[in-house]
Amino acid sequence: MDKVWLVTGAGSGFGRAITEAAVAAGDVVVATARRVAALDDLVAAHPGQVEALPLDVTDMAAIDATVRDAVDRHGRIDVLVNNAGRSHVGAVEETTDAELRGLFEVHVFGPAALTRAVLPHMRARRSGAIVQFSSMGGQLSFAGFSAYSATKFALEGMSEALAQEVGPLGIKVLIVEPGAFRTPLFAKISTSEPIDAYDGTVGPTRRMAESGDGTQPGDPAKAAAAVLAALETEDTPLRLPLGDDAVDAIVGHLDSVRAEIATWEKVSRDTRLD
Repeated sequence: MDKVWLVTGAGSGFGRAITEAAVAAGDVVVATARRVAALDDLVAAHPGQVEALPLDVTDMAAIDATVRDAVDRHGRIDVLVNNAGRSHVGAVEETTDAELRGLFEVHVFGPAALTRAVLPHMRARRSGAIVQFSSMGGQLSFAGFSAYSATKFALEGMSEALAQEVGPLGIKVLIVEPGAFRTPLFAKISTSEPIDAYDGTVGPTRRMAESGDGTQPGDPAKAAAAVLAALETEDTPLRLPLGDDAVDAIVGHLDSVRAEIATWEKVSRDTRLD
């Protein structure tokens, strides 16, 4: 039976690549975007397979309505892809409360609401998959990416618990951790008002983000193929890093954490009540 996908942020980048890959596999995609006109060509090219709906993932009422509409039209949602997102650069001190909250609305509260909305339908059928687009920044962070990584760390923590909760109910959870891919993420990046004291640490990150659009080595189509392949296997991984940079950075970070724990293990353990 063909799958029914609900994909957020489907107008470009990973969302568009996932939509195209799912359609090529013979599936049906409810593709959502804030600017739904960006999906016109996909709808025209794949009549009956791609349905475009407007959705801002920070609009909680719209989320519930979109899921109800998709289920009413297609009878089910087999795969939810929480992909909609954006990036931000700023030191912790530079980042305003509004900037931080705005990122959490897009990367945490939106996916949480969509997940809650689809789970009753997936539980009833005892099948389904939830794909959470995180980042290598969901495992480690860099100067200037504090707010962005904070949201991705939160998404990964929520998703790790979610996987344990819904796995026995026949529902998969896949956290995708891309490195630098040729998507419009850097083209739409926001930045905090800079403080001169952080130019030596955050400055390189800011300049990399501002000049990096169009030079990223990763291919979104290959990323989408990897996601579909991971979902098709019986032993779907919880986490799927994508790209040489992501794999190398995450492995290096885990090695560093392990080494630091080993160095301080005696002190850490010697904290029991006598």
